[in-house]
Parts: sequence; C-alpha cells; structure tokens
Amino acid sequence: MARSNLKSQISNLKSFAIIVAGGSGSRMQSDVPKQFLLLKGKPVLMHTIEDFHNSGVQPQIILVLHADFHAYWEQLCTAHNFTVPHQLVKGGETRFHSVKNGLEVIPDNIDTLIAIQDAVRPLTSEQIISESYKYAAEHGNAITAVKSRDSVRRLKNAVSENLLRDEIYLVQTPQTFQSSQIKKAYLQPYSAKFTDDASVVEETGEKIHLIEGSYRNIKITFPEDLAIAEMLLVHG
Repeated sequence: MARSNLKSQISNLKSFAIIVAGGSGSRMQSDVPKQFLLLKGKPVLMHTIEDFHNSGVQPQIILVLHADFHAYWEQLCTAHNFTVPHQLVKGGETRFHSVKNGLEVIPDNIDTLIAIQDAVRPLTSEQIISESYKYAAEHGNAITAVKSRDSVRRLKNAVSENLLRDEIYLVQTPQTFQSSQIKKAYLQPYSAKFTDDASVVEETGEKIHLIEGSYRNIKITFPEDLAIAEMLLVHG
C-alpha cells in the first residue's frame, strides 16, 4: 500500500511508536546489550527504528532506553550517522514501567494510535506495521502473532498435557492500540502476570484482536538469532 493511501486511511489519527529497549545482553553472552550489537554493520536498534520510520505510517518514534545507555546511544548515532528523528525517554524498573514512561510523553488524545515494539525485532515488515495501525484504528487494538509450528504441551503440578497446536499462537510485536485503551490500562498497578501490553489491556476487560505476524519477525535473544537475522537481511 502506498504511503499516501495508508496515511489517508488514518488521516484523523496521530500515530506513535514506542520502541522499548531494556535488554541487558546476558542471554547473548555479551557485555553489550543486545539492542546495540551490530547487524549488517549497524546496531540492531537502528534497524528496528528504521522499520517504523520507513513505513507508510511514519509514526512519531519514542525510544525508551535505560538512562545509563543514553550517552552511549548518542555516540552510536553519531558514529553511524543515524539521523532518524526520535524522542529519548528513560527506561523503568521493568518493561511495564518502561512502556508507562513512554506513554506519559504522549499527549492525552483519543484520536491517537500507539504501537509498542521490542527494540530487538529488526525485521518487522512494512506490511505488518501498516496492517497493525490500520486494524487498531478500526478495532481498538492489533496484536501481531503467528501460529505455533510445533506441538505444545503444558506441564502443571507435575502433569503433562497436550494442547491443540492450531489453538496456540506465539505473540510478537508490534502491539498497537487506540490511545484510550492503552493509557487506561497502564493506570493499573504493576503485576507480575503482565507479560506484554496485550495482557495489560486485557486486564481492563478489552477484547484482544490478533493479526497475522511473520516467522521472519524474530526477536534477537540468543547468539544464533543474530546469525539468522543477518542471513535473512542478506538473502531475503
């Protein structure tokens, strides 16, 4: 879909993207947080921001980053001549608090769409981003997800039981919401059961809508993920 066509469909709505970058790099066996590791010559985080900046929506971008890494990020931007406009916000104690900090810099306006994106998903396609905003504008929210490719079992109280694979979805980001939904949800106190933004919004009674993601939309968590992302970027 052309940029002008998509923008016209949500012309009455302001669009934001909150990029949450709180990873410590521990599972990557690296001293550098995973969002700063190089992917095809530049930090993973830059790829993620560019995905949204280059999309048809072109949202205003808010980067939530631990305060200890603000200066380092600015150095990286200079070193890589990275000039995509974005607002830098301090991260919180948990992902929940980081998203909350990002939401607080967005003016209260019911005619606003807000996408929440993992900083370490550098391969999110234009199609997914555009559909996420478009669907959320029509239905209140849009949660990117893919069906499980593997058989799934649940272990509870030492008892293992099979789950129907066709009913199991693996949740990704972006997760996009109308402002009224997401801002209301983040007025709740933090709970350990909040595993993502959809679970926070669902707690308020809102129905959660899934949209089709992609198995290419990987999250960089382990060293092999970085190698896979590099291969996908190089070979398509």
